Amino acid sequence: MSKRLLFVSVAAAALSAGAQHAFAVTELQWWHAMAGANNEVVEKLSKEFNESQSEYKIVPVFKGTYPEALNAGIAAFRAKQAPAILQVFDAGSGVMMGAEGAVMPAAQVLEKGGYKFDKSEYLPGIVAYYSKPDGTMLSFPYNSSSPILYYNKDVFKKAGLDPETPPKTWPDVFEAAKKIKASGAAPCGLTSTWLTWIQTENLAAWNNVAYGTNENGLGGTDVKLEFNSPLFVQHFQAIADLAKDGTFRYGGRTSEAKQLFTSGECAIMTESSGGLGDIVKSGMNYGIGQLPYYDGEGRPQNTIPGGASLWVFAGKSDAEYKGIAEFFHFLSQTKIQARLHQVSGYMPVTMAAYEDTKKSGFYDKNPARETPILQMMGKAPTENSKGVRLVNLPQVRDIMNEEFEAMLAGKQDAKAALDKAVERGNAAIQQALGN
Repeated sequence: MSKRLLFVSVAAAALSAGAQHAFAVTELQWWHAMAGANNEVVEKLSKEFNESQSEYKIVPVFKGTYPEALNAGIAAFRAKQAPAILQVFDAGSGVMMGAEGAVMPAAQVLEKGGYKFDKSEYLPGIVAYYSKPDGTMLSFPYNSSSPILYYNKDVFKKAGLDPETPPKTWPDVFEAAKKIKASGAAPCGLTSTWLTWIQTENLAAWNNVAYGTNENGLGGTDVKLEFNSPLFVQHFQAIADLAKDGTFRYGGRTSEAKQLFTSGECAIMTESSGGLGDIVKSGMNYGIGQLPYYDGEGRPQNTIPGGASLWVFAGKSDAEYKGIAEFFHFLSQTKIQARLHQVSGYMPVTMAAYEDTKKSGFYDKNPARETPILQMMGKAPTENSKGVRLVNLPQVRDIMNEEFEAMLAGKQDAKAALDKAVERGNAAIQQALGN
């Protein structure tokens, strides 16, 4: 090669390297637990953000179920390989809050990016759940949900039930489930995802009874569990009795029971409002009702948010924090939040998106779609209904699931299952606190 050609070649390479450096994109990994229709939403949001600007690139990475994603994030942080953003389910909030120095509060991240955090812009029940007592938002609420009742209208009609009137109380649900099973309209009357979140934590809040002391953990970390009181025993014994002949069918510890409903096997299901996408996708003729409750003064009270929020790890560069702030700002846009709510069933995080959806006439055409929001915002929360926050809630949920599974297998009654879960859960909390 001649000296002149060599010079041109070297110069071109230098220019190319300089151009790459000038347009370097800051890559931000977003680890999440969204499967099915909700995974499609994650992919679309990431693509839209990436196309809206050229400085940052969100890379979504599916990490399994909610508990699996939390464990993967913790392991990665310990190995100094944490992602920029980790989606953590509601039960993991106490774990993340207790990880001093491991996280950067979302409010602080937004401020680092030049945005002012104003909690009045967000739905109160949601932002309170993911904030410190002083109101500082610790994580960004991405997919907040409320448990609701779904039912198969075709099966209701076949069983002689009114397909336009969902059962309101738990005794009504149990009777409808028995009628469906006895009539042969469906092999199973009732199922539920998340027995811990829906049938225990939300049962407590919706019926205004205590789950544990210290405002269920929001008032202090030293909590004594109380979910073995009479209402819980009555409720779980009814479920255990229905399970004996298959009127109630258990699907699994998280959202597995959704398959029992979308396949037509079970006619009634209590599940997250965020499960809507897969139900719509199934093409079934479904209806929505509010979460059932037990008759009593002041009931129902309010439900507590589920779903997940986005946590940011400490130790990232200023460029990464700026990019994360831009992404959170992007997610907060009214048009994005309104669409996310309308297509996924999750609640809009901002008041503006809720008002925008109202004004658009969406709820006039789809009245049941406002149900999860009204459940959560209908009444000011009490000490029993602000939420549940334990330093080791995922572990306590595992203990509860073990006892529920033994109960559903006919090895113990509801009282024994709940008493054991409370005893074991209290011991686990004390151990986690170092006592």
